[in-house]
Order: sequence, then C-alpha cells, then structure tokens
Amino acid sequence: MAARSALSRIDLRGRQLTAGELRRLLPRAPLDVTTAARIVRPLIDDVRERGATAALAATARLDGVRPDRLRVPAAALRAALAGLDPALRAALEESARRARLVHRAQLRDDVRVEVGGGTVTQRWLPVGRAGLYVPGGLVPYPSSVVMNAVPAQEAGVSEVAVASPPQREYGGLPHPVVLAACQLLGVTEVYAVGGAQAIALLAYGSTAAQGEAVEPVDVVTGPGNVYVAAAKRLVRGVAGTDGEAGPTEIAILADDSADSAHVAADLISQAEHDALAACLLITDSEPLLDKVQGELAAQVAAARHRDRIAAALAGQSAAVLVGDVSAGIRVADAWAAEHLEVITRDADAVAARVRNAGAVFAGPWSPVTLGDYLAGSNHVLPTGGTARFTGGLSVQAFQKMVQVVSYGQQALAGAAASIDALGAAENLPAHVAAVRARIPR
Repeated sequence: MAARSALSRIDLRGRQLTAGELRRLLPRAPLDVTTAARIVRPLIDDVRERGATAALAATARLDGVRPDRLRVPAAALRAALAGLDPALRAALEESARRARLVHRAQLRDDVRVEVGGGTVTQRWLPVGRAGLYVPGGLVPYPSSVVMNAVPAQEAGVSEVAVASPPQREYGGLPHPVVLAACQLLGVTEVYAVGGAQAIALLAYGSTAAQGEAVEPVDVVTGPGNVYVAAAKRLVRGVAGTDGEAGPTEIAILADDSADSAHVAADLISQAEHDALAACLLITDSEPLLDKVQGELAAQVAAARHRDRIAAALAGQSAAVLVGDVSAGIRVADAWAAEHLEVITRDADAVAARVRNAGAVFAGPWSPVTLGDYLAGSNHVLPTGGTARFTGGLSVQAFQKMVQVVSYGQQALAGAAASIDALGAAENLPAHVAAVRARIPR
C-alpha cells in the first residue's frame, strides 16, 4: 500500500516557469465537458420535449431505479427529519447558522449615483425561483443542501426546489439525510432525479401533460459529475448556472513548520471523495515531503476508503518541490485549486498573497474539512483551474443587478449634444430622434 499511496515528485527548484507552463506540467483529473456535452445533449433535448416522462425514463435507464413519481411526498420529508439522528440534526442546524452569518454579510446595498444631473441606481434583486442540485453518488451530501439552500434563502429567493438522485434502497427516494436536511431548512419542493436529466428538468420544467408539473427555474446551482457540468453548459441561457464543478481538489502549501501527519490527513480527506480527486503538496522542505510520504503510507492503509484514496494519490496527484514559499505561491496560483491550505509560518500573511483559489484555509487549525461542514464559508467551489476567473457559490449567484435610470428634462438636455454625436457615429438616427423629440435643437 505504501507504494500505491506515494505521491509522485515534481522538482521545480531552480526552474523559472510561466503560469501557462506550470498549468501544463501540474497534474489534474481530466474534465472533458465538451465530450460529455455531446453525450448528454440527446437526453437534454428529450427532457425539454417530454419533461418528467423523459426524466423518469432516463433515471430508470441510468440509475437502475424508477420512482413512482418525481416529486417527493411531503410526508416523506417530515418522516426523514423525524428520524434524523439528534446529533446530526444539531450539526446541520449549526452548519446552517454559521453559513447564514457569512452569506448574509455578502448582501449588497443598493447604490444611487448622481450623473450629469440625473441618477443611476443599482438595485440587487433575487431571482424568483432557484433549482439546487444535491449529488448522491458514492455518499449522501446533506451538507450540500445547506451550502446551496442557505445562500439562495439569504439572497431572498422566494421559491427553492431541490433535485437529488433516487436511491434503490430507499424506495426510489433520495437519501433520507438529504430529505431531512431539506425539511430542516424549509425546502419542501424536492425531486427524486439526478444527473443531467435533473439539470434539464429544473431548467426546462415539465407540464402535467408531460407526466408531472414542474415549474422551470431561473438559476441552477450545485456540484456534480462531468455530465452534470455538461448539462449546465447546455442549459445556460435558458437558466443561469454556477460553475462547472468537477472532481474535488486540494493543494497544500507547506513549509518545514507544518505537521506531516496533519498534511497527510488533509490530503487523504479530499482523496476519499473520488478516485479522480486531485491532491497537490507544494513545499520548499524536502524533509517535510519525506515525512508526509511516510504518513500517507500509514494513514491510507488504515483508511476505510483506502482503494479510492490510493487511486487518487497515485493518479492525478503530486508533490511539488519549490525553492521558497514565494515560488510555492506562484505554483498554487497557476494550479488554482478548489481548496488551498496554507500551513506555513505567518500563514495569514502568505494566504493574503494568494490570488487563485476557490477557498483558502490559513494556518494549521483551518483544515479543508472545516470548510466542508462548519466554517460558514461555502463548499461549492470552482475546480479544474477555473478559480483563476470565478469564485465559489454565494448570494450573488441568486441575485441580479437592475439599473434604474432617472433623468429630468434639464439633465437630458445636458446629454443631448453628446447623444447626437454618438448616434451619428453609429449611424443610428432614430436613437438621436428619440432624444430630440423631447429636447428640440
């Protein structure tokens, strides 16, 4: 097991590589969304045309289970919450409480700006209806209910619907802990459907004539596999979407002050998600790297999901040796991890220099697991290097800016001559005429 769990080494000491060269060199699980989109497009089109009937057929074909109906009965939601372990309920309540504190602080105030005698007011308004996807592949994710529902609710969304895959062992319903989390948070519209068909159903909706009535949503969010990511790409424009989340990732930037047992445990914590999880240790300390390799051998051997973990560590994962912490930051920024831990001296100061990461965890007492469940931050984060240009799920995913323009006659008159010139330059005389009908020359 020691050999299988060892990280391959990439020695960058003394090498000066560009960000592009680093991205090409560093390992990462492939996420071929374009190919996946070609595969799922017929399914998406079928759900658009036949609604719930097509979604049920796809679920039976792909998941091997066909629910009696897609909408989860209210009684099943209530029963799931009633049967929830009290300790788990308390943990979910605390997770939601902390998440609400953080996400409520993300709300933006309307801004009114005076311009040329008139005003432009930027208003932030919630979408009317949101669809939240909660995966249910290898393990159930009640925490993902919290991470999707809380920002939607804090944004002011009035209607929230959740889709999660049906489970054969639970009579074609989503996992009971997912249902319990929905009920706990007041989300009572839940559908037993997963994968690309769930994204299509949320985006396009369904009529009673198509098997079951489902109102289309304005925004779809939530993590999933490559086919879920592809489905989001295909429905974008019909509904808003968040990022295209792929297999989970962790990078750890560490110096010789880091505890090797902690570093190994944190790498393993993300590797247990998926054999395609990517783990990158970035360090300027070769002795630390050697100790981490030894810890990985011991800890992986004792892990419940050891085969999955070993596959991830031996696959698209590596240890990168750098000359110093500044070089390590350049590597971390190039890789743009979903999760980045900074376990160095002056960790807060080092973390403040990082530009590209979905979430940064500063210091030895801020493991990624804390962010997965209880930090208050959101765990729906960009993967595949997309943290270079996008961020994690927030209330802004469920809001839109509406600009309100209010000019009086005098203010419009002050703008008229410039509009004359701009309209003439663009050969749009009717634009000019719309102003001159009000403000004659």
